[in-house]
Amino acid sequence: MKIAIDIRNIGRQRTGSEVVVLHMTKYLLQADQENTYFLLTDTDDDKILTGVRKKLDLVDKKNALIVSLKAKNKFVWAAHTAPRWIRSNNPDIYHTEYIVPFFVPRTTKLVTHIHDVSFKPYRSMISKKDILFLDMLIPWTLQRADQVISVSDFTTREIIKYYPFAKGKITTIYNAVGDTFQKKADADAIAHVRKTYDLPEKFIFSLGTMQPRKNIPLLIAAFARISNKLPEIHLVLSGKRGHNFDDTIDQVIKTTPTITQKIHFTGFIDDQDLPAVYAAAEVFAFPSLYEGFGLPLLEAFSQSVPVIASDTPVFHEIADKSAQFTDPHSVDGFANSLYDVCIGKKLREQLIVAGNERIATYNWRKTADEIVALYKRIIL
Repeated sequence: MKIAIDIRNIGRQRTGSEVVVLHMTKYLLQADQENTYFLLTDTDDDKILTGVRKKLDLVDKKNALIVSLKAKNKFVWAAHTAPRWIRSNNPDIYHTEYIVPFFVPRTTKLVTHIHDVSFKPYRSMISKKDILFLDMLIPWTLQRADQVISVSDFTTREIIKYYPFAKGKITTIYNAVGDTFQKKADADAIAHVRKTYDLPEKFIFSLGTMQPRKNIPLLIAAFARISNKLPEIHLVLSGKRGHNFDDTIDQVIKTTPTITQKIHFTGFIDDQDLPAVYAAAEVFAFPSLYEGFGLPLLEAFSQSVPVIASDTPVFHEIADKSAQFTDPHSVDGFANSLYDVCIGKKLREQLIVAGNERIATYNWRKTADEIVALYKRIIL
């Protein structure tokens, strides 16, 4: 088979989505030596491409080729750039995220990865431009795709809830942690990240894009409630102030000036450094209102960090009994959980042991094998 994969997100510092595409592709190439892979990107920047080749370990991969296809934007890519390449090269399968390309012959099977459908239940938290784009193209994508990969049973149910016609073509295939999380960060790595990112000695850590659904203002407000009780504990927030930034984050900080010096924004953290940042933390807090999977939960488990997470169905599915679940709408609830996990030695130990056991459930090689099996199934 000739398989084309859209890898545009690799090298773009797009957090969870980049991690999934990177490791899915890397492990597919390890698991499948029989088929030929074309890795499609929209950049010809030598520096980025060199980094992509290194991350995907392409040096000895004779069945994989990076193809650079420039496009002005993602709409041009879907409407013109990718379809033109597909018609010229006639791959058996084209695998992308969310929006499948237009005007593709039926001889090429289309597979799309749907990470979440947050734009449906949380419309007020997403820009009108993005909603218009997604409302127009997601239904068409789900109709046109030959197979849809969902990253959790929760996301599968959500897709069917909003798009019942897609029920028969969805397969749940879980994510996993990347290679850098396969072992625990050592003391030298932790010392390095403390210096590089100017980390405090003791801190609560939270990671993710700073969009409204990530619920960072609630976490800041909860932290403010316990700050006087735990004066040595700081709050470290990692994420880019990019597209759809939640400006209420700054507003909440202004209303609690006493904690301003205890809140630290790291910006983007290099994936090689991220395990050590988790390992340095006292607690990992994930107050998000809506996720399709929740990869940071697994990343924290891998570094033996106790986790506090929103009491939502998807986090229960992914973490099971390995996290302290808390109402994401309750400042007091989150504050109490932060305090309890920071000071409770027995509770911390229970969460760490449970997290270490839970992380073994997820494996990228298993995920890659399931995707290869899906490819074979839709070609038959």
